[in-house]
Amino acid sequence: MQRLLIVLLAAVDAVVAAATGLALLLAPLTVFWAISFGTRADWGALWPTTATLWQFGHGAPLAVSLSDQVVRSTGIDSTAAHFVLSVPPLLFLAFTVIAAARSGRRAARAGSWITGVVSGTLVFAVISASAALTGGVPAISVSLPLAILLPPLAFGCGALAGAIAVAWDEGDGGVIDRLQDLLDRTPHWSSVPGDAVRGAAVAMAGVVGAAGLALAVAALLRGGQVVALFESLRADALGVVLIGLAQLAYVPTLAAWAVAWIAGPGFAIGTGTAVSPAGTVLGVVPGVPMLGLVPDNSSPWFLIVVLLPVAAGALAGWVIRSRQVSAGAETGIVQRLVTVVGIAALAAGSGALIAVLSRGSLGPGRLAEAGADPGPVALALGLEVLVGAAILLLAPRRHGVADEAWDEDPAVHADA
Repeated sequence: MQRLLIVLLAAVDAVVAAATGLALLLAPLTVFWAISFGTRADWGALWPTTATLWQFGHGAPLAVSLSDQVVRSTGIDSTAAHFVLSVPPLLFLAFTVIAAARSGRRAARAGSWITGVVSGTLVFAVISASAALTGGVPAISVSLPLAILLPPLAFGCGALAGAIAVAWDEGDGGVIDRLQDLLDRTPHWSSVPGDAVRGAAVAMAGVVGAAGLALAVAALLRGGQVVALFESLRADALGVVLIGLAQLAYVPTLAAWAVAWIAGPGFAIGTGTAVSPAGTVLGVVPGVPMLGLVPDNSSPWFLIVVLLPVAAGALAGWVIRSRQVSAGAETGIVQRLVTVVGIAALAAGSGALIAVLSRGSLGPGRLAEAGADPGPVALALGLEVLVGAAILLLAPRRHGVADEAWDEDPAVHADA
């Protein structure tokens, strides 16, 4: 495919990804504006609000400053009039990364993934800069550099990951092929990097899937608490819809907290609080309905969940070992040991990244600290995946009948 066409297709992908993400915010906000304000609606404030929330969804913290009039009319403590909101609704970031990965994969299959990734990221950066420069809400401020850089950073990382994944498997006639040629000079080690990345992907897919399952179980067991919190808000139909949509955007954030809970260290909802399988210490929790899913007590049985990352690591080890055996290219014990360490290290880094993205401030005072601590999550998750992967990758393998026949008379197979 011609390079110009790849550039154009990547640019279209970036425009569609940004437009869709913005539309997910703009559509419900437009309905809210029309119903709430009617003919008195200030439509000029609709786009700045949308742009600000879109930047927040990609990790840009919001500095909230309530006016003195609002503080007096609502009876809020003056010390709580200024705070930072930095726990983002990760649905928007996840959507951008997934859309970018698809764009990167398409560019890699077209034969020029570097061009596609660079052009798509640059177009997304232009859109991000335009949104940052035209957005802004009087009571909310966003750091302009972060508002401009974070959305294209998410897009660029997703596109790069998708492109490299395809180029590594199918070749690209360029830098990836040259890298693989260098690795092929040491045939006993050439498969180790790919196996480590593939194994870490399988392990993290298992951990995130287990976190999603834990979230679903919490919704079933504590759905009544969520409904009670909804009713306590005394919101009208429009308010319930908007609150529900906002909480839907925070589902990936809750899943990230569930990853930290499954790994063992858990997370916090306020300074001095802790929610983990070993124990739960909570103070006054904001009356947000989705926080009703958070367990308010602990049980010794909860400690069983730390076996889930071990199982995810074992699954990764089984997948890699099976691929090696089916391809007749099983590596030695030293190579497999390095692969296990690589899987654990990448899983630990992924856990730390998930914790960083979902950590921040939920409001003033003690709510300035929420989410998981990246260090403990990375350490716990890395060790758990290490144990699971080592069980399957380092254990001696029993040879089957086909292997024994090969060992007894390899010439027969050669003639065949």
